[in-house]
Amino acid sequence: MNGFRLILAVVAILLAHPALADELRPGYLEMRQTSPGTYDLRFKIPARGEDLRLAIYVKLPEGTQDTGLPRASFGDGAYVERRTIRRDGGLAGQAVSIKGLSATATDVLVRVESLEGAIQTERLSPTKTSFVVQAVPGSGEVAATYLRLGVEHILFGFDHLLFVLALVILVRDWRRVAITVTAFTIAHSITLAAATLGFVKVPGPPVEATIALSIMLVAVEILNARRGEPSLSARLPWLVAFSFGLLHGFGFAGALAEVGLPHHAIPIALLFFNLGVEFGQLAFVAVVLVAGSLLRTAATTGLKPALIRQAAIRFDIVAAYAIGAVAAFWLIERTFAFFSI
Repeated sequence: MNGFRLILAVVAILLAHPALADELRPGYLEMRQTSPGTYDLRFKIPARGEDLRLAIYVKLPEGTQDTGLPRASFGDGAYVERRTIRRDGGLAGQAVSIKGLSATATDVLVRVESLEGAIQTERLSPTKTSFVVQAVPGSGEVAATYLRLGVEHILFGFDHLLFVLALVILVRDWRRVAITVTAFTIAHSITLAAATLGFVKVPGPPVEATIALSIMLVAVEILNARRGEPSLSARLPWLVAFSFGLLHGFGFAGALAEVGLPHHAIPIALLFFNLGVEFGQLAFVAVVLVAGSLLRTAATTGLKPALIRQAAIRFDIVAAYAIGAVAAFWLIERTFAFFSI
């Protein structure tokens, strides 16, 4: 019954999620230079209902003017504002900020494309509400930015983390965990690079739905393994991790496509984004393994080995049901979203 209650609690939290979604979804600011002093600006932020927007606004440098009337629209849960702006001397070296961002719980991804094709990316947050437009970001700045974006993406990519958590529970032994996670990393690196560089094109919605399905399948494999029904996943977890890692790489590519790659430093940006994903992933696995070890030690102190094994099996079964319930919710949600497009 305790496991059933846990599953109900997880589902209840997920069902309540839309109430928090407006604050948690990131905004997106794109400024594309079209002439020495002119930019096309697109500002996309979460909508609150059909005709209300999150109260955050772009604050441009003094002397910036609109060359025409701004255009705004609501759709797909977002408010989108489009403007054409002009400033003598351009925006290089000038500060751009998001007014009202400090009073929210959301972030804003920023992409600035210069006339020469150089791309600057930033991530603004309630504690960092402004940035300075750079003429051409240096290699070190590109590396640092994309490394940070990779770490943040994996740590806030709850579906990818849930998949890794399921793999850790399935495998248990830290040596096999290392091999399994390495196989997952190699696989998603391949498809991330292929999709980002345009060699392969896969539509996003089906990928997101299939990622949820992959989590469900690993949850089922945990149950089979703990019930004494060994399968291919239990025997060769690295093979399963590699196969599904190819799929998850397309998901990473979709996130990277949101901010784009700087034309003058594509290899650096791609490499460090992938390294950021890997660092975040390894940090998560380390925390899970350490926390699991501490919990097992605290919960089984004084118990006989047979009881310890039984307790571990029960925990894995409860965890598998909880992970499967979350993944099933995502699968249904993403499938309906795909067919409603």
